[in-house]
Amino acid sequence: MKLEHLLLGILLVKPRTGYDLSRYMEMEGVFMRPRTQMSQVYRSLSQMADRGWVAYTVSSRPGAQDAKIYTATELGREVFMKWLVSPYEPVIEQVNFEFRARVFFSGFLGEESLIQLLDTEINARRRQIAKYRYRDRTIEADPNAAFDVEFVTEVEDFMHEGGAASMDLMVANLERLREAVQRRLSEKESVDDERLRA
Repeated sequence: MKLEHLLLGILLVKPRTGYDLSRYMEMEGVFMRPRTQMSQVYRSLSQMADRGWVAYTVSSRPGAQDAKIYTATELGREVFMKWLVSPYEPVIEQVNFEFRARVFFSGFLGEESLIQLLDTEINARRRQIAKYRYRDRTIEADPNAAFDVEFVTEVEDFMHEGGAASMDLMVANLERLREAVQRRLSEKESVDDERLRA
């Protein structure tokens, strides 16, 4: 999936400025494509305009820079729909592979280092929950768009609840692992203390 496909789909739901698209990708879009930078959005919009996939009108704003409001063209709709109905190949990318590798190699580092790593991951996930769990998930669509807002809201609510439950379970598992590692460290320290006293 390319960024262009996502941007076309978002524009088919509702025309937006490049800034609006960037903000969307930072909040809602992060669940479809993480780490999208504003420069990538603007570069993609420029290329999509060159290909005839999007068009824009300029809206003048007193006291501010004029804004380009982008709309997907009919050709852009065709490109988007071709991608949307193309065969889907699932990939397993929900795991933070670097974190998983570091946990595996913690045998080289020991309990204290693993606890620090777990604390870092747990805190990052808690920040992620705080940022995204209760965000405004209202879907605004152009009334003329052939887009069933009621249906997709129901689907997105279901997905949000499942994702939230999955994230909560992951954090709980990491916390349990941290407790187990902390117990192991405490037991080792007790044994070391007994040896020193002996």
